[in-house]
Amino acid sequence: MIDKTAIIDPSAKIAKDVHIGAYSIIGADVEIGEGTWIGPHVVIQGPTRIGCHNKIFQFASVGEIPQDLKFKGETTYLEMGDHNIIREFCTIQRGTVQDASITRIGSYNLFMNYVHIAHDCVIGNHTIFSNNASLAGHVKVEDYVNLGGFSGVFQFCRVGAHSFIATNSVVIKDVPPYLKVSGYYAKPYGLNTVGLQRRGFTEETMMQLRRAYKIIYRQGLTVAKAIEELKKITCAEVQPLINFIETSNSGIVR
Repeated sequence: MIDKTAIIDPSAKIAKDVHIGAYSIIGADVEIGEGTWIGPHVVIQGPTRIGCHNKIFQFASVGEIPQDLKFKGETTYLEMGDHNIIREFCTIQRGTVQDASITRIGSYNLFMNYVHIAHDCVIGNHTIFSNNASLAGHVKVEDYVNLGGFSGVFQFCRVGAHSFIATNSVVIKDVPPYLKVSGYYAKPYGLNTVGLQRRGFTEETMMQLRRAYKIIYRQGLTVAKAIEELKKITCAEVQPLINFIETSNSGIVR
């Protein structure tokens, strides 16, 4: 299952059924779980832990040192879950000691060609990053987020669950859950209706989320006053929206 031209560091821990293609390089302190497929010309550096049943295509660079001038060779980490797809020319980098020293990726994510995940990012599950989407350092992306092609997220921003970032958008503020944003710089354009329907949200829930959106963006309220009004809505799916806004350090897109 390992091509004879691949270079594997003796300290790497690789499950027996892992496929590693021609001329790939697996560095020191790399752990790769069962069922994972690694194509040709892939470079994986450690310390990196890759879970089970991932697919990493040719010319991807995974677990390399961060592009941060403050990095001085400290031991930092990359951790990835299961069933992720990493397409050609993706770059995913380890963390820095200025944060939690780890870049963390969940499971069932799709990273298309040329996606860049910078140091200390935390990505949830079931996300889709279209071609050339990029995250600066310290970004947090929650579950079921979809980033359009050539979109970018500024450092320390958060992107809430079930949100959609349109093509060519630049995000410099936190994107609350359920939103659709677009532009340079990104502004809200309603709910991510298509994504929510695909996730099985009921029409009643969608109606309450529309009501919440109008409170935040259509009534001219301050954020504090909008939160007060949101707390009057008796819908469980609104609570994550409240929690997200209350804990925002960068401010939300407006």
